[in-house]
Amino acid sequence: MKKRSLMFKLASLTLAAALSLTALLPVQKAAEAEAEVPYSGVVLSELTGLPISAALQAQRPVAIMVDNEKFALPHFGLNQADIVYEMMNSTANGRITRLMAIVKDWGSITQFGSIRSTRPTNFMLAAEYNAILVHDGGPFYNNTYIAQPYTNNLSGGFARFSNGKRTEFTEYVTYGGYTNPKTGKSYAGLASRIASAGYSTVYNQYYTGAGLAFTNAEYVPAGIPASMISLPFPHNSSKLAYNAITGTYDYYEYGAAHIDALTNIQTSFENVILMNCSFTQLDKNGYMVYNILGAGNGYYIANGACIPINWSKASETSHTVYTDATGNILRLNPGKTYIGIVPSDVWAQVAIQ
Repeated sequence: MKKRSLMFKLASLTLAAALSLTALLPVQKAAEAEAEVPYSGVVLSELTGLPISAALQAQRPVAIMVDNEKFALPHFGLNQADIVYEMMNSTANGRITRLMAIVKDWGSITQFGSIRSTRPTNFMLAAEYNAILVHDGGPFYNNTYIAQPYTNNLSGGFARFSNGKRTEFTEYVTYGGYTNPKTGKSYAGLASRIASAGYSTVYNQYYTGAGLAFTNAEYVPAGIPASMISLPFPHNSSKLAYNAITGTYDYYEYGAAHIDALTNIQTSFENVILMNCSFTQLDKNGYMVYNILGAGNGYYIANGACIPINWSKASETSHTVYTDATGNILRLNPGKTYIGIVPSDVWAQVAIQ
């Protein structure tokens, strides 16, 4: 019998019944809301399907770019993310990947990162969640997306921690201000940076509702066994291993368990989505953009099993829609989700055992 947290159990009992979330859910989900969440001041997160404080209901998430080079490890705060994307950041350097962490409760961030630059693909993905994109610079190809009215982003200027590493591996997001005790330099935190930029902290006119759908009972896909997922990311050799005790997929890279330095707990996910997606290389330096506007196939993996899925994204601000092989909307188990965008030219090398 898999051990599930109280939060998971509450989500399973109340997911289809969350009237207080109706305004934030797509039409097909709003129609299913029939009863109230049984605890005052609690709603279900549109990002995880798990209970959260009602005070967070309308709060926009942030999308934080996290450096995934080995020298950037250990990461701080990644386990606070509701959704983590991993994708090739460049065709150079062994097709090194970068992470984009979607965080709803960013008021609880004490140290998150280290952070690094972003790419055009990330602007389009962050827009799905009406998220404020947090990063440190990027190539000029980003300028077209930065100029879009739907984009809110914060670039650079976050806290520098004296961790003995090169400068590019020392920048972290904090919620409040931070003064480096070694240098005496002070840095503004996420809260003041958002306020100074004049960005809304609640969903604005570009929010199109919740994109992910969740089950109201534990879902075991009727597919092939999936106890180990090996991804064709040669630089860091990402793997996700099924933990039958917790019912989650534990994340590994560079041949070791990925441990969040803030909690000393391994990063894990209830849901794994893999997207088969082509890309366009923009120049000889390896800069590229995924062709995420369109459609493709992929896998959904949960509770030790894998099924084929399809995905589609109609516009830069629209949600990526995931469907099963019969065309029905894919419903995830309540919990955190890993989304790996795999280049089509190596899709056949995805190994699921």
